[in-house]
Formats: sequence, C-alpha cells, structure tokens
Amino acid sequence: MTRQPGPEAPHPTRPAGPQSLTALLTLLALLPALCALFVLTAPGARAAEGDPAVSLSKKEAGKGAEITVRGSGWRPDALLMLLICGQSTPERGVIGGTNSCANADGRAVTTDRKGAFSKKLPVTEPPKPCPCVVHVATVTGEQELADAVFTVAGHPTADLPRQGGDGKLAVLATTRLEGDSSLLTWFGAPPARRLVLTVGNLGSDPIEDPVFEIGTAHGVYAPQWEERQWRGTVAPGGKARIELPVELSAGAHGDYQVSLRYGDKVLAEQPWGVGRPWGVTLFWVLLCLVVPAAVFRIGMAVVDKVRPRPAGVHRLRRPTAPPAVIAKTKAKTNTNATTAVLPWFTPDSAPSENRPRPTTKGQA
Repeated sequence: MTRQPGPEAPHPTRPAGPQSLTALLTLLALLPALCALFVLTAPGARAAEGDPAVSLSKKEAGKGAEITVRGSGWRPDALLMLLICGQSTPERGVIGGTNSCANADGRAVTTDRKGAFSKKLPVTEPPKPCPCVVHVATVTGEQELADAVFTVAGHPTADLPRQGGDGKLAVLATTRLEGDSSLLTWFGAPPARRLVLTVGNLGSDPIEDPVFEIGTAHGVYAPQWEERQWRGTVAPGGKARIELPVELSAGAHGDYQVSLRYGDKVLAEQPWGVGRPWGVTLFWVLLCLVVPAAVFRIGMAVVDKVRPRPAGVHRLRRPTAPPAVIAKTKAKTNTNATTAVLPWFTPDSAPSENRPRPTTKGQA
C-alpha cells in the first residue's frame, strides 16, 4: 500500500529572544548619531555652532611684519574684511568705528564652504594708540564680527576713553533730507542728500564724536549700513544739529528708506523717492536709432560698390586730355549737335550772311 504524501506540518515560530530585542534597541540608539554625522559632513554645513572665532599666529609683532589670521564658524562663502584697529578691546569693541583702524592696509578674504578661512595680514600702526585688536567683520549680508587681542610693538599705548553709560541720544525734531539732484544725476550719477536732524542728550554724561550708522533699504531688501561719524560734543541736557551725507549707487531710482541708527537703537527713518534717470533712457533710444541708420548707410555704400555693372560700362577712368583738345572736342560736339537738330537745312539752302540780297522790281 502506497502512502500518499500529505500536507507538511507547519514549523513552529521561534519567539524573539533577548538578543534580537537588544540589536533593535542598539540600531534605534545609533540612528540619531548617524543623522548628526551626515549633517556635519554635508557640503556647506557650518563647522561649528555659535559665534564666529578668530585666532592669530602671533600675539605681538612690529610694523612691517606679517601675521596669519585664521577663522572658523563664519557663514560659508562670506566676504570678510580684516583690519588692525587701535583703541579697542574684544569686550568693548572698536571704539570710534573703523576710523580707529588701519583701513589702507586691510585685507579681504572669502570663507570656504565650511565657514573657515586663513589669510596673511601685514602689521601696520593704526591711527589710534593701543590696546589693539585684529578686527574681522562681514562686508555684505547679516553683520557678524569678531576681535582678537593683538599688540603692535613700538606703537603708543593709552587708556581707553571713559565709557559714558549714562549718555543717551534722542531725536528732538523731524528728520528731513536736504539737497537737490544735479544734471549729472539725470544721466545716472549717484543721488546724494544730507540727512538733517536735531538730537538731544537725555543722559548725565557728554557724548563726544558719536558714530552713527546710516542704512538705505530698497523694496523688500534689508538696509545696507554704513558708518558716519559726527565731529562734536553733545553736553548733558543739550542738543545739537547733525548733518550726515547719504549717497546711493549710480543709476538708483525708486522708493528708498533711509534709517539712522546709534548703537542698537534706530533713531529715525525717512522715505526717499528717487526719480528715474531719463537721460540714460534717452541715450539708449538715440543709440538704437543712430547705430542702425549708420549701419544701413554703410551697407548701401558697400552694395553699390560691389554690385555688377551693366554691359558696355567701363569702370576704368579715362585719361584726361589737355585743355586745348577738350575745347576743340566741345566745339566739334556743338557743331554736330546743331546739324543734327536742324536736318531740314542743307549746305546750299542754309541762310548765309555773305549771300547777296535779291533785288526787287524797280530797284537798280
């Protein structure tokens, strides 16, 4: 008797043991670490979280030497300016703005994709006495800066000016823009005005040579800030009339917003409507009319020069005959022309003055 094969019995499922559960938990624990590693190694990721940092190859050097400035933690592909500034410390910053720095001997550098850089900087004496710093700041975009302590050997040293924490400026009158556009502005020259305002010192300390920041914004873009220092002193409880120059880029037109900032406080904002430079438009319109016309004239002259001539027309210039031959030829041509014009006269019948008059009857 042959045994028929029947369905196989199902194999019992082995329950998950402690080892499988441990491996699963280990994988879940390593997953965040793997994600963090991927983010840190991704292109353009910042090398370090937090504020930008600056380090120097030397803490002290004399005039004419050279130091290497290294930085990390900056924005990728950011343009930076490196300056040696006097009357400054990392805690108080650059007192007096960039007027305390050796601007003529500064260097520019662009950070890499990780936000780091390395640049050699010549050592020069700043216009203000030490303590000094190497000041690194962004040129465009959101402002970022960092200072590193540096000593210029042989440069004078002086105490920092007393910090007047009780000096406060406030705008007392309406801010306005003064000045008119010139004829050159109509042809694309940079528009310029003077920002005029009256400020008062509401604190108990005098404010000497305050450094303001003027920002110009167009449309939805953030304002671009530039430092403007006003020479003078505002006594406690006193007021002063301040005029600061404002200038836009060449060819600027449209609605602009001019802002005035002192420290971290925006003191005033003033709209500025800049007209379109119609002289530039007129120039391009004339250029679009004159150039095609000149090209057309030149093209027609070339076509007239190279086009084929009809048969029998000689391009070669005939030699010029002497004046006597030309006069004789003209006389002969006139005689032939007269004969051709009057064909009804023959040489015998043509009237002549030498022929005797016919006599009439009754005359001798």
